[in-house]
Amino acid sequence: MTQNPPAATHELPRFGDRRHIRVGLLGGSFNPAHDGHLHVAAMARRRLRLDQVWLLVSPGNPLKPRAGMAPLAERLASARRLADGRRVVATGIEAALRTRYTVDTMRALRRRFPRVAFVWIMGADLLTQLPHWHRWTEITRDLAFVVLPRPGYTYRALAGQAAHRLGASRRPARAAVLLPGHSPGWVFLPGPQTGLSATAIRQAAERNVP
Repeated sequence: MTQNPPAATHELPRFGDRRHIRVGLLGGSFNPAHDGHLHVAAMARRRLRLDQVWLLVSPGNPLKPRAGMAPLAERLASARRLADGRRVVATGIEAALRTRYTVDTMRALRRRFPRVAFVWIMGADLLTQLPHWHRWTEITRDLAFVVLPRPGYTYRALAGQAAHRLGASRRPARAAVLLPGHSPGWVFLPGPQTGLSATAIRQAAERNVP
């Protein structure tokens, strides 16, 4: 039986803890965070019966240019405005862990939270980019993940290199609830989509600057 999440907080326990909980990890630049991120977090939490979703605000995505990237403190603040600090927690823990790549972040999180059942949450756009991640096959071997639809990306993602390479470990959508803590395995989780993107929000803000 899982334990209840802690009282509302906007940071994870500094030295970890030993609670048996189910956690979805939604990583990204959050430049800025927006309602689309919250939509994905809420959908994944409900369908996978997660205790929490952690918004992992990256100190610097190796696959994204630095130009136009807001400081970490600013991006983390935007994620915290979306989070409730209880069911959805925004954190800059990767900066504290000093990890640059997801594979290293996951190893560090497992050491710090040994009883947490993790699952990675990604949009279909990230599934198309997955083969470019550092040691991506190692990540997918050791961490279950769920893919949510994104307008303009879903078909390409499901027909792409990563989906083809990982076809043997794909599970039906009804098995999504079994994913946390069990790897390898992944599902595509159909559902309502949102066209919101951080890029579009930044571009709109730039147009409105006097």
